[in-house]
Amino acid sequence: MEFAALGAWVVAAAGGAHLLVIWLANGGPSAKVTRFPTLVVAGHPLAAVAGLAVWIGYLVTARAEYAWLARAALLVVTLQGFMLFTRWLVGRGGRHARGAEQAFPAAAVAVHGAVAVTTFVLVFLSAVDVTRA
Repeated sequence: MEFAALGAWVVAAAGGAHLLVIWLANGGPSAKVTRFPTLVVAGHPLAAVAGLAVWIGYLVTARAEYAWLARAALLVVTLQGFMLFTRWLVGRGGRHARGAEQAFPAAAVAVHGAVAVTTFVLVFLSAVDVTRA
C-alpha cells in the first residue's frame, strides 16, 4: 500500500505540474483577472513536494512519525487544492471567466483531483497501518 501511495503521489504531481504549466502559459499571476492567489498556487506544489520527500523518508526508514508528517503535509496540500478547485469551478463559464485558470481542461482537473484523493486515502491508511505494527 505504501508504494501504491507513492505511485499515486507521483501521478498527482505530474498532473499538477501539467496544470501549472497551462496556468503559467496563459498568463498565470500576471493575468488581468485570476481567482487564484499566488501564494496558494506556489504553496500547493511546494507543500506537495515537501510531503512527498517526507513520504520517501518514511519508505526508507519505516518510521511512523514520517508517515504521519507526510499525511499532515498532504492535509495542507488537500485544503489548498480544494480552495483552488472551488475557485476554478466558480469561475468556469460565464461571460466574465477570463482568468488564466480557465484554460484548464476539465478532464485534467478531474484526474488530478481523483488521483490526489486516492493518494490522501492511501497515505492515511498506510500511516494507520504502520502505527498499529
